[in-house]
Amino acid sequence: MEMQHRARENCLEKSTEILESHQLCSSKDGKGKRLWNKVKYQLVEYHSLPGYLRDNEYILSHYRSEWPMKQVLLSIFSIHNETLNVWTHLIGFFIFLSLTIYTAMKVPNVVDIHSLHFPDILRKADLQKVHSELMTCLPSLPHMPYLHKLWESSMDLFPSLSSWYVMDLLYNCLPERFSHNHTDVCVLSAMMEDVVNVVAPSMTTPITRWPFFAFMGGAMFCLLASSTCHLLSCHSERMSYIMLRLDYAGIAALISTSFYPPIYYTFMCDPFFCNLYMGFITVLGILTILFSLMPVFQNPEFRTIRASLFFGMGVSGVAPVLHKLFLFWHHPEAIYTTGYELLMGMLYGIGALVYATRIPERWRPGKFDIVGHSHQLFHMLVVAGAYTHYRAGLVYLKWRDMKGC
Repeated sequence: MEMQHRARENCLEKSTEILESHQLCSSKDGKGKRLWNKVKYQLVEYHSLPGYLRDNEYILSHYRSEWPMKQVLLSIFSIHNETLNVWTHLIGFFIFLSLTIYTAMKVPNVVDIHSLHFPDILRKADLQKVHSELMTCLPSLPHMPYLHKLWESSMDLFPSLSSWYVMDLLYNCLPERFSHNHTDVCVLSAMMEDVVNVVAPSMTTPITRWPFFAFMGGAMFCLLASSTCHLLSCHSERMSYIMLRLDYAGIAALISTSFYPPIYYTFMCDPFFCNLYMGFITVLGILTILFSLMPVFQNPEFRTIRASLFFGMGVSGVAPVLHKLFLFWHHPEAIYTTGYELLMGMLYGIGALVYATRIPERWRPGKFDIVGHSHQLFHMLVVAGAYTHYRAGLVYLKWRDMKGC
């Protein structure tokens, strides 16, 4: 009887121990889950990253690693070592989107009449139409009743004197305003403006805009692809693989389309060289994109080769620029656009050099993890270079709208 009682007590003690042990394990599991939920989306250091996310050993901390897509998307509003990489090009994308809309709406389809040089207009104008407009408006000048004879007599007395020169003298030498009984009347400048409005549209037909907007589209694609890549690449290895190739394709698209405005508008009157240069840069861009799709191209040891390849695409623009200067050295627009293009190339070149050498973080590893590392500097230089090229494109449009071929 006593033995049964002891056996029952021993069994009860074991059951209690098992229950307490189970409760303790459950408690630990609950705390562990809560702790894991708290830390699983924390930033990690470089040595904790999977191999496909290890790209820059000089950036030591603040990495996101294999986060779910929801947390990855929300991380655009948090601080990590990719925050400024995302926002520098995302802001750049919206800048170029705004510039594209502004240019399409505000930059006139034909050149501004007030920016034209009057003799240039009259050289190409229909002089009979000019004469008709002039004779219509001259009688309204009250103190100059014989002014209308100046046109006819000048042609009779000085047949060798071109009509445009006489009209330019009238436009520039006579007073702008006359008064009669304190009432404003027709002025010569207004008259000549009416003449310009008649004759100018026939000689200022706007040139095609597609090369300019192709560049703007290439710039926006590059900036948006880069921003998306830096935001989403930490999700998974497959996502990183896709995003990096999209990023490389965007860079190649930007460089290729950057050549379209200068080549097209410089050689629009020479189809052979226009097609030659544009075909060459297009094929080179496509080959660069295809090479970028190769898996080996993604490895960190190919960083310098990647930068050199894109830098080489930029250097290939030297030939058409030199050709432009040879053909149009006496045109100020050729000099202005070349200055812009040299500045753009310098910005892109410095950006590629900074990217390849990983300056400044290589000098002080871990000090530029959040702000100031090479990729952020590279992004800002790309935006600055693209904007410089946008300014050059506006010069090309105005030049060719005014001059044609």
